[in-house]
Amino acid sequence: MPHEPISVFDMFKIGVGPSSSHTLGPWRAALRCVDTIKEKGGLEQVRSVTVLLYGSLAKTGKGHGTDIAVLLGLCGEDPVTIDVNAITPKINTITEDKKLLLGGEVWIDFDTTEQLQFLYREALPFHPNGLSFLVEMKNGESWSETFFSIGGGFVVKEGETNGGKAGVDLPFPINTADDLLHWCMKGMAIHEVVMENESAWRSETETRKGILRIWNAMKECTFRGCHAQGELPGGLQVRRRAFALNKRLINEQPYTNYESWIAAIRKGGNDFKYILDWVSCFALAVNEENASFGRVVTAPTNGAAGVIPAVLQYFIVFCDGNDEDKIINFLLTASEIGSIFKKGATISAAMGGCQAEIGVSSAMAAAALTECLGGTQRQSLMAAEIAMEHHLGLTCDPIGGLVQIPCIERNTMGAIKAITASQLALQSSPDYAIVSLDKVIKTMWDTALDMNSKYKETADGGLAIHIPLSLPEC
Repeated sequence: MPHEPISVFDMFKIGVGPSSSHTLGPWRAALRCVDTIKEKGGLEQVRSVTVLLYGSLAKTGKGHGTDIAVLLGLCGEDPVTIDVNAITPKINTITEDKKLLLGGEVWIDFDTTEQLQFLYREALPFHPNGLSFLVEMKNGESWSETFFSIGGGFVVKEGETNGGKAGVDLPFPINTADDLLHWCMKGMAIHEVVMENESAWRSETETRKGILRIWNAMKECTFRGCHAQGELPGGLQVRRRAFALNKRLINEQPYTNYESWIAAIRKGGNDFKYILDWVSCFALAVNEENASFGRVVTAPTNGAAGVIPAVLQYFIVFCDGNDEDKIINFLLTASEIGSIFKKGATISAAMGGCQAEIGVSSAMAAAALTECLGGTQRQSLMAAEIAMEHHLGLTCDPIGGLVQIPCIERNTMGAIKAITASQLALQSSPDYAIVSLDKVIKTMWDTALDMNSKYKETADGGLAIHIPLSLPEC
């Protein structure tokens, strides 16, 4: 069955941590609700807004910042441009004053203890990440909208089939890995096929600029994370580790900008342990930023945001990949692999466990690295398959509902597995491969359907119950 086309900018979104499904998605849903209010009579006609959070959004919403995201969305704040340092003061003001600047224009009364409800024991049938907005107008009219945050920052309104986007006809429609390979057989690399499809939305110049903006956000996040110290918010008392590791690896020399820092790293050589430490450091840095409500790139989710930047940094520093064209090609290829997983399975941990996040991101990175290192199209798809095959069944069991343990370390493992998968594929002949990428995607989806719900981002199983920390009270 054909799926809605997915752009590279659907797979890679600049936003705020800690979760694409629990933070960015609800944030976008709240922004869409504000747009509907404007269409239905205007912000000044609103008497009250009540938000209901269901399923996984309720159970781990506090730890994932869902409440914060919804409030900021109702205030009309943009997750791409908001000053992340202003988030806490804004939320504190809303909570203390019990007033909210709806759409950034009109003040309304808003008591977070009554109008932001976590319905822990209720779930909506379509998807575990459901939320409803109940709007009452001054003329007595009332109405509601229900949205589902389906992973990776994607949001679908109840009854929608296309996520609210206009349709587009792609020159090379792709739903499966076999579809992609079919178009590649015409003599095109994966990134070339993807770029041709992106041209259905915008010019190649615009696409290139947009991808470089994505990359700039990734590298800035990595640099910040390697130079920030302290304890992560949320109460687990998790200390940042990227700072100390970075400091030790660069012999405690200070670097004030990304370029000089990368040049110093490159001078350190190509010792295996040295490279391994840096890949881990890059991944830790990104996801520590994510856990701190920092600006990250959903790749394809926030919980897995560190894998692709870490592998891309590895390619740039240790594989002579510091070239704009190579970086763009890497991200184009990665995005297509992610979109195939989304169409054939899921990128939502609430639907498929952590295999849908870290597993998918590792597969995306493995394919992209393989192509950029000179691998064939079949070897790239083989690398993606290998990476996912060794994440099958990975559960999502965040302690305290926070995107910290085991999430941050899992990004280091996903990055290392992606590099290993790439090396294996580059040294192999795909003609003799037994498992195809499409088969492993189908297996991943079957595994997701079989997986107990307590292992799907609910904090009801796994590490979350063996490290008995209570979720914050509403």
